[in-house]
Amino acid sequence: MATMMAIIKASRSKGLTIVEKEVPETLNDHEVLIEVLSASLCGTDVHIYEWDPWAANRLNPPLTVGHEFSGRVVKVGPKVDRVKVDDIVSSETHIVCGQCEFCRTGRGHICQNTQIIGVDRDGCFAEFIRMPESNLIIDKSGVDPKFLSVLEPLGNAVHTMLHFDISCKTVAVVGCGPIGLMGINVAKAVGAKKVIAIEVNPFRMNLARELGADLVINPRDTDVIQAVLKETNGLGVDVVAEFSGNKKAIEQSFKYIKKGGHMSLLGIASEKIEIDISTDVVFKGITIYGVTGRKMYENWDQVSALLESKKIRLDKIVTHVISMKDYEEAFKIMASGNSGKVVLIP
Repeated sequence: MATMMAIIKASRSKGLTIVEKEVPETLNDHEVLIEVLSASLCGTDVHIYEWDPWAANRLNPPLTVGHEFSGRVVKVGPKVDRVKVDDIVSSETHIVCGQCEFCRTGRGHICQNTQIIGVDRDGCFAEFIRMPESNLIIDKSGVDPKFLSVLEPLGNAVHTMLHFDISCKTVAVVGCGPIGLMGINVAKAVGAKKVIAIEVNPFRMNLARELGADLVINPRDTDVIQAVLKETNGLGVDVVAEFSGNKKAIEQSFKYIKKGGHMSLLGIASEKIEIDISTDVVFKGITIYGVTGRKMYENWDQVSALLESKKIRLDKIVTHVISMKDYEEAFKIMASGNSGKVVLIP
């Protein structure tokens, strides 16, 4: 059997390990073998690296990690008919059952039997990965493959930003990590009237401005509620897109969302959130939406259209490109907060 380099979670402890393992060349009828061209780091990978309680309760090592990638198709199963050898692809990372109530009613993004690559089965921090044909997104944009690994989190941003109509609306983007930055880019690309970004990290505040944020607020030196209300003539924003997971930031957003406004929540809070349901939800008449994954495959169609429009600045969102063997450096850069997306090249 041919072998490849892979980064694995070898044991139930902190850290990752580079190993040589067999290329997964044996394919089922509808599976595809992909040569990985790029892979990008995600907060989930940090949880796995650190072996925090979430990772300890979810993973069963040994396992190849990583779930965001782009690649070239090198082999197809006998019944594959949608993709072909040499296609450049990115991938939906949730492998769903297709049989549960949610899958059968068009809500596969909340499939009760979801398996995530790099979490529940071998992932993409390797030279090759095996994937179901149905998960693959064929690139037609001609974008450099080193950027295409970030389409999965871009899909999260699209899901968050476009669940509600933001065209000609005022939008608050709360938290300008990589997905929040993508959210700013998406909002400007689809014609949001004004984008207010809320972020504490100076590096990411600057990126937010470069991606088109009309106002960037640092809550460490500015009263966010007063600043947003001042900027919106006292009415508040039409839509809140929450990416931070920060308790205070989430609680404040209920104070500056407009009556009848809409809120999309993607950030994962580590603390209980306290809100005045009567005053800030019921009497305001707001709508709250929890975002998980990407709508399959509506959000992917939107991602593809945005890429082909040339309005998405992946060159701004990807700030570091590093050899996969230097993954330790990549994790340090990401942990510093002074980065957008960090991409690994096998």
